[in-house]
Amino acid sequence: MLEEHTFTTTVGEQEVTIGTGKLAEQAGGAVTVRIGDSMLLATATMSKHTREGLDFFPLSVDYEEKMYAAGKIPGSFFRREGRPTTEAILVCRLTDRPLRPLFPKGMRNEVQIVITTLSSDSLHHLDIMAVNAASAALIISDIPWNGPIGAIRVGKIDGDLVANPTIEQMADSALDLRLAGSRDALIMVEAGANELSEEEMIAALEFGHQSIQPLIDLQLEMRDAVGKETREVTVTKVDEGLDTAVRERIGDSIRQIVIDHQDRAARNEAADVLREEIITAFVEEDETLDPKNIREIISAILKEEIRSRILVDGIRPDGRNHTDIRELSSEISISPRAHGSGLFRRGETQVLSIVALGTLREAQKLDGLYPLDTRRFIHHYNFPPFSTGETWFLRGPKRREIGHGALAETALRPMVPEEIDFPYTIRVVSEVLSSNGSTSQASICASSLALMDCGVPMKRTVAGVAMGLVMDGDTYAILSDIQGMEDHLGDMDFKVAGTTEGITALQMDIKISGLSMEILTEALAQARDGRLEILDNMTQTIPAPREELSRWAPRMLSVQIDPEKIGAVIGKGGATIRSIEEDYDVSVDIQDDGMIYVAGVEGEGAEQAIEWIKNITKEPELGQIFTGKVVRITDFGAFVEFTPGVDGLVHISQLSSERLNRVEDAVRMGDEILVMITAVDRDSGKIRLSRQAVLESWTLEEAIANDSVRSGGRGNRRGGRRQRR
Repeated sequence: MLEEHTFTTTVGEQEVTIGTGKLAEQAGGAVTVRIGDSMLLATATMSKHTREGLDFFPLSVDYEEKMYAAGKIPGSFFRREGRPTTEAILVCRLTDRPLRPLFPKGMRNEVQIVITTLSSDSLHHLDIMAVNAASAALIISDIPWNGPIGAIRVGKIDGDLVANPTIEQMADSALDLRLAGSRDALIMVEAGANELSEEEMIAALEFGHQSIQPLIDLQLEMRDAVGKETREVTVTKVDEGLDTAVRERIGDSIRQIVIDHQDRAARNEAADVLREEIITAFVEEDETLDPKNIREIISAILKEEIRSRILVDGIRPDGRNHTDIRELSSEISISPRAHGSGLFRRGETQVLSIVALGTLREAQKLDGLYPLDTRRFIHHYNFPPFSTGETWFLRGPKRREIGHGALAETALRPMVPEEIDFPYTIRVVSEVLSSNGSTSQASICASSLALMDCGVPMKRTVAGVAMGLVMDGDTYAILSDIQGMEDHLGDMDFKVAGTTEGITALQMDIKISGLSMEILTEALAQARDGRLEILDNMTQTIPAPREELSRWAPRMLSVQIDPEKIGAVIGKGGATIRSIEEDYDVSVDIQDDGMIYVAGVEGEGAEQAIEWIKNITKEPELGQIFTGKVVRITDFGAFVEFTPGVDGLVHISQLSSERLNRVEDAVRMGDEILVMITAVDRDSGKIRLSRQAVLESWTLEEAIANDSVRSGGRGNRRGGRRQRR
């Protein structure tokens, strides 16, 4: 049995406690991380043997979101956790991205990080805890890894930067910045913001990097105290002899291909022909050679030549300089029946976004440990195989697609109107039709166009641009609007989205050990120039949201009622609300605060339903005249429903100008008659009505004076009539 150890530090105003030695003792490394009453268990385990034949590092990160952590039972049929939620997948990606660059290059042993939620107090965010827990588990394990890293969330509340804010504090934050880094540099950045300037974002990044230092100190202390001895692993290396021979055989051929072919298809075709010639020649000379090894060497040479041309000559594969944006085009109204659509093209990357509006009841219900329980604005991203000229099975969205959809959603959300101003559920779907890099940012542009085409009152147009980096020692080049090859061979993928006023989303992934703040500052400034150029193209297509919604979009009207009247609108067993929806062909959503939203494709039906609801719920006022329906007859009078679900008594003495022996002498069940409200008992809810007051055109005062029940008999009523005559 391992000895239990506990380590504690403070980040912001939160105490962070990391424990080890008590749980999961057979894992390569296991820790618990606790903030408040939120606690995670993280384990890091490596396979004993190398997986042969792989050309990538097999790292997997799994975030196990357990509902019992918050004292909940899953809402599925099986009452147990199934496939991970979107939010859990995003935590997996958030954790994977800063860990991966720090493993030894060429390592092929499987490494699995499993993070399990043990407790959630709904006060502290679990996502950043997960990153720190994974780092701590790795740093004390026997797995070779060049850590530790620290991760933190930074908010901007009332103008001040706050480290590790609570969920409640983040409700008022203009910034949601999550970052991870080493002692000297940042490795991963993920941010959503309400149009922050580049200067404000840099200040937040610097603040966050400084704030993670206690976490790094704590993990180094843990490694010295309880860390295991690192295991030796076999690292895949290139055969130096074969590498030299291939390079000699190729000579300047690849460099010439890079210089001669700026078109991607032509360059790939020429490279493929050369590659097959070289492989065939070597295999004919030595049949024991593995063509895969030769292919990897040729790919490495191609990568070196392109990087050299960028750094030395300042020319990118397609002939652009470092700051050029590819050719742009924008269109709207592509789909005739969708509520809104936008098509955005940048070079060979083309994305079509479609908008569908729905009622608030169609908002996504979130069954998990995420701070929100519903999502009203939804963005989905699809990356089909034909977009790259390939084929593969379509088996639902992959983690990458979920991540790109979430990034676009983050970028657009600050510009989407609040529910009170635009009471719709909004779903946007981005379909990647052609891909050559930066599809996630193209989806932001296409979706912004589609939302404005739909008539959603967006505050401003949003555009995104992907930045790249090629770095060799102290020499580097920052690239605007990277294409696929530059993403593959570069050292950074830095996505920046925003408006003319500032940044709304930021995401950075790197393949090197870290980036300095100077490079990040330069990249943000260059990204702003590119973003403004793209926004200019988009605003020429549609400068502002349409003033009217699509004719196919539901018309949404609203009315505020007394919350105590909600039962009257719903009716017994939901009968009243069903009747409203069926009679007027509308959808009715009732909020707990008494706000009612009515949606119908035809505006007239929604208006009639609203009027009906107003009649149901408005307080009866003395002297009001209604056309009502006789719904019950007794010996002493008739009950008349004068608004849906609300009735009152017309005493037999008030049914006619003549004396009646029976109620049926004046009215029968189902008759529609005009009545005036003459008395309302607020305590009991009983309402007195008079038909005679309408027949004889009495004023309210006359009606009250001549009410036989209030005055005590028919004789007085007759006297009143004689006096009036």
